[in-house]
Amino acid sequence: MEQAFFVPILPDKLEAAFAFADALNTTRRSELDDAQSTVTKESWFIQETPFGSFMIVYFQAPDIAKVFENLSESERPFDVWFKQQVLEITGVNCDEPMPPAPKQVLSWSRE
Repeated sequence: MEQAFFVPILPDKLEAAFAFADALNTTRRSELDDAQSTVTKESWFIQETPFGSFMIVYFQAPDIAKVFENLSESERPFDVWFKQQVLEITGVNCDEPMPPAPKQVLSWSRE
Protein backbone atom coordinates (compact mmCIF):
# COMPACT_ATOMS: atom_id res chain seq x y z
CA MET A 1 0.00 0.00 0.00
CA GLU A 2 1.06 3.57 -0.48
CA GLN A 3 0.38 6.76 1.43
CA ALA A 4 1.07 10.44 0.88
CA PHE A 5 0.40 13.38 3.15
CA PHE A 6 1.71 16.85 3.83
CA VAL A 7 2.43 18.84 6.95
CA PRO A 8 3.24 22.51 7.36
CA ILE A 9 6.74 23.62 8.18
CA LEU A 10 6.49 26.15 10.97
CA PRO A 11 7.70 29.71 10.35
CA ASP A 12 11.49 30.00 10.66
CA LYS A 13 11.88 26.19 10.61
CA LEU A 14 12.65 25.65 6.92
CA GLU A 15 16.42 25.37 7.49
CA ALA A 16 15.76 22.97 10.38
CA ALA A 17 13.66 20.83 8.01
CA PHE A 18 16.52 20.65 5.53
CA ALA A 19 18.96 19.84 8.35
CA PHE A 20 16.65 17.09 9.66
CA ALA A 21 16.44 15.48 6.22
CA ASP A 22 20.19 15.84 5.77
CA ALA A 23 20.85 14.08 9.09
CA LEU A 24 18.56 11.23 8.05
CA ASN A 25 20.38 10.97 4.72
CA THR A 26 23.86 11.00 6.30
CA THR A 27 24.84 10.79 9.97
CA ARG A 28 21.65 9.05 11.14
CA ARG A 29 21.07 6.93 8.01
CA SER A 30 21.80 3.59 9.67
CA GLU A 31 19.37 4.40 12.50
CA LEU A 32 16.73 5.33 9.94
CA ASP A 33 17.35 2.06 8.11
CA ASP A 34 16.85 0.12 11.36
CA ALA A 35 13.73 2.09 12.29
CA GLN A 36 12.02 1.49 8.95
CA SER A 37 11.11 -2.13 9.67
CA THR A 38 7.54 -1.74 8.33
CA VAL A 39 8.27 0.71 5.49
CA THR A 40 9.54 -0.40 2.07
CA LYS A 41 10.00 3.03 0.45
CA GLU A 42 9.82 6.63 1.62
CA SER A 43 10.38 9.99 -0.06
CA TRP A 44 10.10 13.52 1.31
CA PHE A 45 9.67 16.72 -0.64
CA ILE A 46 9.69 20.33 0.51
CA GLN A 47 7.23 22.56 -1.30
CA GLU A 48 7.57 26.28 -0.84
CA THR A 49 4.36 28.18 -1.56
CA PRO A 50 2.96 31.69 -1.06
CA PHE A 51 1.14 30.16 1.95
CA GLY A 52 4.30 28.84 3.59
CA SER A 53 6.47 25.77 3.23
CA PHE A 54 5.20 22.22 3.45
CA MET A 55 6.77 18.79 3.85
CA ILE A 56 5.23 16.24 1.50
CA VAL A 57 5.76 12.64 2.59
CA TYR A 58 5.20 9.61 0.37
CA PHE A 59 5.77 6.06 1.56
CA GLN A 60 4.95 2.46 0.83
CA ALA A 61 4.29 -0.21 3.44
CA PRO A 62 2.26 -3.41 3.67
CA ASP A 63 0.26 -1.96 6.60
CA ILE A 64 0.01 1.84 6.67
CA ALA A 65 -1.77 1.96 10.03
CA LYS A 66 0.98 -0.15 11.60
CA VAL A 67 3.62 2.36 10.52
CA PHE A 68 1.92 5.18 12.43
CA GLU A 69 1.11 2.90 15.38
CA ASN A 70 4.72 1.70 15.68
CA LEU A 71 6.06 5.25 15.61
CA SER A 72 3.57 6.63 18.11
CA GLU A 73 4.24 3.81 20.60
CA SER A 74 8.01 3.65 20.21
CA GLU A 75 10.32 4.86 22.94
CA ARG A 76 13.54 3.87 21.15
CA PRO A 77 16.06 6.74 21.35
CA PHE A 78 16.10 7.29 17.58
CA ASP A 79 12.30 7.35 17.37
CA VAL A 80 12.08 9.75 20.32
CA TRP A 81 14.59 12.05 18.57
CA PHE A 82 12.71 11.68 15.27
CA LYS A 83 9.34 12.55 16.85
CA GLN A 84 10.88 15.56 18.63
CA GLN A 85 12.29 16.84 15.34
CA VAL A 86 8.89 16.46 13.65
CA LEU A 87 7.18 18.29 16.51
CA GLU A 88 9.66 21.18 16.52
CA ILE A 89 9.66 21.60 12.74
CA THR A 90 5.98 21.00 11.92
CA GLY A 91 4.04 21.15 15.18
CA VAL A 92 2.77 17.61 14.54
CA ASN A 93 2.83 15.35 17.59
CA CYS A 94 3.52 11.81 16.31
CA ASP A 95 2.34 10.37 19.64
CA GLU A 96 -1.21 11.50 18.86
CA PRO A 97 -3.48 9.88 16.25
CA MET A 98 -2.94 11.17 12.73
CA PRO A 99 -5.83 12.90 10.98
CA PRO A 100 -7.71 10.83 8.41
CA ALA A 101 -5.57 9.79 5.47
CA PRO A 102 -5.87 11.79 2.27
CA LYS A 103 -8.18 10.36 -0.37
CA GLN A 104 -6.39 9.26 -3.49
CA VAL A 105 -8.22 10.64 -6.51
CA LEU A 106 -5.85 9.66 -9.34
CA SER A 107 -3.38 6.89 -9.93
CA TRP A 108 -1.74 6.57 -13.33
CA SER A 109 1.03 4.31 -14.59
CA ARG A 110 2.43 3.02 -17.89
CA GLU A 111 2.90 -0.39 -16.31
